[in-house]
Amino acid sequence: MKIFIATKNQKKLKELSRILIPMGFEVVSEKDLEKPLEDIEETGTTFEENAILKAKAGLLATGYISVADDSGLCVDYLGGAPGIYSARYSGGHGNDDLNNKKLLSELEGVPMDERTAYYVAAIACVFPDGRQFTVRGECHGHIAFGEEGDCGFGYDPLFISEIGCLGLVSAEEKDKISHRGKALRLLEVELKKYI
Repeated sequence: MKIFIATKNQKKLKELSRILIPMGFEVVSEKDLEKPLEDIEETGTTFEENAILKAKAGLLATGYISVADDSGLCVDYLGGAPGIYSARYSGGHGNDDLNNKKLLSELEGVPMDERTAYYVAAIACVFPDGRQFTVRGECHGHIAFGEEGDCGFGYDPLFISEIGCLGLVSAEEKDKISHRGKALRLLEVELKKYI
């Protein structure tokens, strides 16, 4: 059965595919389309709302069951920021280096016990017949005082999880505890109810 992953982020595509393919799906992505996916304005106020917007755009473009993720980092000291604006925290979209620098600047002088944070991944799945659902995964930890490692993407080099800095762990280790890994395991359970 074909499933479309509605993302332009190649790192997210790889992470989602790594978990969906063993579930028996034939993954379709933007590269399989005749024309590129249109950019979707993320006008939602929650991760779930933005994920649904992206999944619906994927369904409209392909006619296939479509899955989309909206994820980000929420820092308690910053009142939950950058939150849904994580990818564009520094102004541009998807500049991991500038986003990480801005976050470190915002937390300058803040002690470790006040640097608590959590990653959120909301995954939406929409069906051609109008059914839809979302699942949510979270990964809690702290923000480091500087970047470590070059594994993962986004804020991973700053995020200290239960297994250490995500910038230093393998993809397989990360999948076991990450927000997206947790959300995808919930997605698998929910998909079985719908299919």
